[in-house]
Amino acid sequence: MPLVLGLDIGTTSTTGILIDVSGRALPAVSRPTMLRSPHHGWAEEDPAEWWANVREITAELIALCGGDSTKIAAVGVTGMLPAVVLLDKDGYVLRPSIQQSDGRCGREVEDLRREWDESDFLSRAGNGINQQLVTAKLRWVARHEPDVFRRIATVFGSYDFINWKLTGQRAIERNWALEAGFVDVGSGALDDGLIALARIPRDAIPPKMMSHHILGQVTAEAAAQTELAEGTPVIGGAADMIASAFAAGIDRTGDVLLKFGGAVDILAATDFARPDPRLFLDYHLAPGLYMPNGCMATGGSGLDWFVATFASGEKATAEREGLSVHRFLDRLAQRHAAGADGLTILPYFLGEKTPIQDAGARGLIDGLTLSHDIGHLWRAMLEAYAYAIRHHIDVFNEIGHRTDRFVVSDGGAQSRVWMQIVADVLQRPLQCLTGHPGSCLGVAWTAAIGAGLTKDWSGVSAFVGRGELIEPDARNAVVYNEGYRTYRDLYRPSRAVHQAV
Repeated sequence: MPLVLGLDIGTTSTTGILIDVSGRALPAVSRPTMLRSPHHGWAEEDPAEWWANVREITAELIALCGGDSTKIAAVGVTGMLPAVVLLDKDGYVLRPSIQQSDGRCGREVEDLRREWDESDFLSRAGNGINQQLVTAKLRWVARHEPDVFRRIATVFGSYDFINWKLTGQRAIERNWALEAGFVDVGSGALDDGLIALARIPRDAIPPKMMSHHILGQVTAEAAAQTELAEGTPVIGGAADMIASAFAAGIDRTGDVLLKFGGAVDILAATDFARPDPRLFLDYHLAPGLYMPNGCMATGGSGLDWFVATFASGEKATAEREGLSVHRFLDRLAQRHAAGADGLTILPYFLGEKTPIQDAGARGLIDGLTLSHDIGHLWRAMLEAYAYAIRHHIDVFNEIGHRTDRFVVSDGGAQSRVWMQIVADVLQRPLQCLTGHPGSCLGVAWTAAIGAGLTKDWSGVSAFVGRGELIEPDARNAVVYNEGYRTYRDLYRPSRAVHQAV
């Protein structure tokens, strides 16, 4: 039976998987990637590292299926959205990618808000004027790296870059184009007026692709580097959080996915588009549906930073007990009651995206005393992201989106302690998944559809099972309601202090 390859260009790792349409999947293969923050608010990666990872992963996966690359009938690539990759006219990468979580362009966001009424921009582009916009990032490059800006010949995203390396075809997938701020949401077409705001040549933005349409075929050069068969079809690709939600079965109004990766994403399935500046608007992979969503600037990356910065002393102890340092810290956090003994953290370590859309926001630890230990701090970190999720759910409900059923996925969902905290803060049950390898599965099934191997969008559900249902503990509702109020009350005064400094 033909196999399909799904590749995920993630923030903290690159992952690949092989599946067939009967519901069989080979074990996923991953390679780490390095997120760099050389200055406050910056988030960058090296596209060459993504490609090197893809080359290693495809070779390993082909070996797992007997070394016969002709068994692979199609390739789909997903990735973080909307990372910005810049090429010159000869196809050389001009600078490290500017990641979706990057918060350097606050000044450029304010410039855009002065130039264009935000409500008009929102109604036209489907998303508000914020640090996520590729236009704002390109204006930052023009202001601070003019030599780079003058040489820009192509602007696209992480998975668009890998697609180009595979096929030689330059294109942008439609959700990258939408979140970049280049699409008229009413017509669904690229908008020359919106692109002109970025002050780049119009032809620097490639044609827009549907996720499941065939973009091109693997070239001879790419085949030699990846061991894929020359001529293998490659689809337009998919945004990572949309592909993950699709694979998780988020396909009915009221379904919500909480995705605990390098960032935390909150995604809902709807059958209507209602742009709101506090959220992002994307298309669902299945035709006819939308997926309004929120994405924090950090998540797992914030927890990793905490471990690297504050938990070096716990690492040796964790190793002696056969635990990862994250799981060891979970154990320490369990020793403390809900509310972390009055400790509250704002997890705005790279500014923050949704729902506050504030590149100038800063992380904050409030209520710290000598009686607190690292277990309190770790619990407060987990609670901080749970409060941020609740903030998003409040916004979804204000807009009119239903939030009836909560599903959790990705690496952070493996933390039983964290998921119980989230359930308690929301006072809603969380459905855990089994067999969900992440976004690579969703894009692999999309590639199967694009290659004509299946027409059943819902068939991806065969790969993913339902695990534990985590019920909320009603005894923690009062503490977490108070903690959430404190969390919400801390932001504006802390922002005022930072602005005054």
